[in-house]
Amino acid sequence: MNIEQIYTGCLAQGAYYIESEGEVAIIDPLREVKNYIAKAEDNNAKIKYIFETHFHADFVSGHITLSKFTGAPIVYGPTANPSFDAIIAEDNQVFKLGKITITALHTPGHTMESTTYLLKDENGKDHAIFSGDTLFLGDVGRPDLAQKAASMTMEDLAGLSFDSLRNKIMPLADDVTVYPGHGAGSACGKNMMKETVDTLGNQKQMNYALRADMTKAEFVKELTEDLLPPPKYFPLNVKMNKEGYEDIDKIIEKGTNALSPNAFEVTVNETDALVLDVRHQSEFIKGHIPRSIFIGLKGEFAPWVGALIADVKQPLLLVVDKGSEEEAITRLSRVGFDNTLGYLEGSFEAWKAEGKETDDLLSISADEFKQRLEKDTIPVFDVRNEGEFIAGHIENANFTPLGNLNAYLAEFSKNDTFYVHCAGGYRSVIAASILKSRGIHNLVDIAGGMAAIKKVGIPVSDFVCPSTLKK
Repeated sequence: MNIEQIYTGCLAQGAYYIESEGEVAIIDPLREVKNYIAKAEDNNAKIKYIFETHFHADFVSGHITLSKFTGAPIVYGPTANPSFDAIIAEDNQVFKLGKITITALHTPGHTMESTTYLLKDENGKDHAIFSGDTLFLGDVGRPDLAQKAASMTMEDLAGLSFDSLRNKIMPLADDVTVYPGHGAGSACGKNMMKETVDTLGNQKQMNYALRADMTKAEFVKELTEDLLPPPKYFPLNVKMNKEGYEDIDKIIEKGTNALSPNAFEVTVNETDALVLDVRHQSEFIKGHIPRSIFIGLKGEFAPWVGALIADVKQPLLLVVDKGSEEEAITRLSRVGFDNTLGYLEGSFEAWKAEGKETDDLLSISADEFKQRLEKDTIPVFDVRNEGEFIAGHIENANFTPLGNLNAYLAEFSKNDTFYVHCAGGYRSVIAASILKSRGIHNLVDIAGGMAAIKKVGIPVSDFVCPSTLKK
C-alpha cells in the first residue's frame, strides 16, 4: 500500500494518490491531471476510482478530465447530484482497491454530500481517513458554503457537522491518520494548523471542535461565529465542479496566445479585458501598464485572484515573466478563471520599448517612513486581515483589509498623500494597484510591510492574541 499526499501550497489543498496491488484511487484531484496519470503509468498501475469528498468551492477539481482520460468512475457520497455520470455511494459502501478497502462515511455538515473516506489495510484495520473539508487539522469545515435547501441555515448545517464528527469520526481509534482536504491558508476554515497530516488522537486533544465535553449548542456557536464572508468566486467553482468544464489543455492553448504590444493594446480596448500583472511586486513598483492590477505569482496568487476579481468569466490579459505563461494560466484555471485571452509578448520591457504609456508606484523604506512619521501625523492604511491588525498595528492606522477593499474605497482620499502597508509587501502592492486603477494615485507603499516597520522601531499597539477576544 502506498499513500501520497500531493499538496499544493498556493491553494493550501491536499490531493491523494493511493495504490495497492496495481490499482489506484485518486482523491480530490487538481484540475491538471497528467501527473496522476503519469505516476500510475510509471508504477505499472491503473487508476480504478476517483473519489470526491464534496463539491469543492475554492478550486476546480480534475475529476471530470481524469475520468475522461482513464475511464475510472467518479465517486461521490450520498445526496450528491452531479450533471455527469458518477457513482453515488451509499453510506458505509465499501470499495475494494487491491488488498485494501475504502469505505464511504457520509459526514454532512460542511455540505450535504460531504463524505469522509475510511481506508482499511489488508488486515481490515482502520488505517486512515481522507476527511475533505469535514475535518481539518485544528478546525472543521465552515457550514456556510453549501448549496442547500432554502429552509436550511448554516446553524442547521453546523448541527449536522457536530453529529457527523461524533457519530462517524470520533469513535475511530486514536492511531488513525487524518489526511485533510486543506491546511492553513484556505478560506474553507478559520483555525487550521500549518501541518498537513496528523493522528486522530492528537486532533481529539488539540482541535476545539472535537472536545469530548462539548455540547451541540456550543459547537454550533463556535463554528458559526466570526466567519468572514466567503469569496465571491466560491459558488461559481461549485457550479463548475457540479456541472462540468473544459479540459485544461484547451484553456492553456487559448491562453498562451502571445500578443505584441500593439495587439495587446487593441485586445484590451476591444474586449474590455482586465490586465493582470503577475510579475514580482518589485517589478510592478518600478513600472507597469496603467490601470493594470497586480497579483503576483510568487504569493497566494489563485485565492487572491478569486477573491478580488471574483467573476470567473472576466476576460484577462497577462503581463508575465518570460517562461511563466503556462504556470499563470494553469493556476488561474485551478480556481475557474478560464478566460485568459493571451499575454504580452516580451513582457513589460516590450511595452516600454514601444514607447507606450507607463505608470509606477512610489514605494519607500520603513526607515524613511519612520522619519516622515516622526515629523507629522500622516494617514496610514493597514490592508492585513483582522487577526493581524488586532495582534499589533501602527497607532491610529486605518483598518482596510485587502479582501474587502472595495467596501473601504470612500475612506481613501484622492487629494492628500497616504501610506499603505501589509505584513511583508505583497498585499499592499495589490491594494495599491486596485486603488490606482480607480483613479487614486496619491498613495505611498511601505516596502517590507509590518516586518520592516517593527524592525526600524516604529511603535505598534500591544500584542493581543485574537483568540482571547472571543472569551
